[in-house]
Amino acid sequence: MAVQNDYMTVAYRLYVREEGEDEELLVEMCTKDKPFRFITHLGCVLPAFEEAMEPLQAGDEFNIVIPKEKAYGDVDDARIFDVPKDVFTVDGKFDAENIYEGNIIPLQDTDGQPFSATVIEVKPDAVTIDLNHPRAGQDLHFRGVVVEKREATADEITGMVNMMAHDTCGCDCGCDDCGGHGHGHGKHDHCGCGHCH
Repeated sequence: MAVQNDYMTVAYRLYVREEGEDEELLVEMCTKDKPFRFITHLGCVLPAFEEAMEPLQAGDEFNIVIPKEKAYGDVDDARIFDVPKDVFTVDGKFDAENIYEGNIIPLQDTDGQPFSATVIEVKPDAVTIDLNHPRAGQDLHFRGVVVEKREATADEITGMVNMMAHDTCGCDCGCDDCGGHGHGHGKHDHCGCGHCH
């Protein structure tokens, strides 16, 4: 039997606890007016999040914790390294407008495949970047409500697949505070959501 692709919108608050902190911090919020939107069974959200959402219907509230092992794993120190500063020059000048601490920047590998990195530090002759997901090493605590759930249309599925192919968020995120900590804010089509791969 074919799997049904559901179009879902959810309003939520995402909390994480930073290392050494007692209190959880609110790091992302999507409201009912601008909810988080995704389509099931396309691989565009964390499997553990989709699994928790699947039995829910419109109006259902949720309060779930996804442990880091089922989210983005531990921070891999090998994925944090320095890149020569001249890599980030535009017209012979360092791109200070986009290369600053805390920003997520779009990069390409030698095969032209896009990926994203977080700027950790700008040094006199190098930039320290982090290729770990911004939520690596964190348990993700989602509290919210399902706003809408229905079968996705063929056009919606096609549109979502096209977004994912172009390395945008892939989840059509409409969050007010997507990323929650200065990660591009849509400038580079990078969502930064707690769900996105």
